[in-house]
Amino acid sequence: MPVGTAGSVKGLTAHHLDEIGAQIILANTYHMHVRPGEALVQEMGGLHGFTGFKKPFLTDSGGYQVMSLAALRKRTEAGVVFRSHLDGTKLELSPETSIAIQEKLGADIIMVFDECPPYPATREEVIDATDRTTRWAERSKRAHTREDQWLFGIVQGGVHDDLREKSAREITAIQFPGYAVGGLSVGEPKADMVRILEVMDRCLPEDRPRYLMGVGTPEDLLDGIARGVDMFDCVMPTRNARNGQMFSWGGKVSIRNAKYARDKAPVDPRCGCPTCRIASRAYLRHLHMSNEMTGAVLSTIHNLFFYLDLVGRARESIVAGRFETFRQETLRGFQGPIA
Repeated sequence: MPVGTAGSVKGLTAHHLDEIGAQIILANTYHMHVRPGEALVQEMGGLHGFTGFKKPFLTDSGGYQVMSLAALRKRTEAGVVFRSHLDGTKLELSPETSIAIQEKLGADIIMVFDECPPYPATREEVIDATDRTTRWAERSKRAHTREDQWLFGIVQGGVHDDLREKSAREITAIQFPGYAVGGLSVGEPKADMVRILEVMDRCLPEDRPRYLMGVGTPEDLLDGIARGVDMFDCVMPTRNARNGQMFSWGGKVSIRNAKYARDKAPVDPRCGCPTCRIASRAYLRHLHMSNEMTGAVLSTIHNLFFYLDLVGRARESIVAGRFETFRQETLRGFQGPIA
């Protein structure tokens, strides 16, 4: 899911997103709450009417941003009191207010309000956050009133297998139409993330969507799919594009590199995205070196197309019964030299 933090995937219009085949995008509850406010978005027809993107939206609960961005936080059992990162305004988020905001935003999939423990954290801190996540999930479900929205539960538990198993039992017992794995890709070693995903694969229902929040690299997506994950979001393809790093079937391309100054080839000759159809590496390098916004736009189109193409091919390989072969071939390709 391309990330549209403020209701916009940076640099792209709804037309661009349709052209590259985006099926759903993610908007951020915290950011939409502090600006422009959920009341205005609701007045303008919800996220779909406000942004012009008519396909599904997912909104996160805002809990992670409160913990990572907001100033002067104070967490209680009731919720979190904090100050806006924009102007210092005193604000409060709780399971009830988070759900109310998301209902006004009108996303198709919304998330329970949870507490994401940082990494590293003591086991006692993780236990506290995980137990509170369960209690807040129960309150989130009670507060949810819109039948046209799916409310997903979130499993926490840090890098502790037993706490993850406990959280999965408690969250699935509440009964949600889908489940997210939170609290990964927050600084823990890659091996720990993979191990926890294997635990989650055993614990989460096979007949409900599984969403790995905030992940990740193309390799991470393939690792997640191999362990039963269905949905992903990450700012990496858009953020890296703006910094001149582009993804390809042959590995990463740092387009600012001087060796591309006279390179007539597209970023990836095997890619069918609009950028690769019209722009050479030399032109893209020129745009980035000149700080032209068109460079960021074209690079973002390419990176998101690549990610969507990657998961599309993964789906096809699953249907064909050859996912592991596809995965290993793709991983080997990522290690190859860039032409």
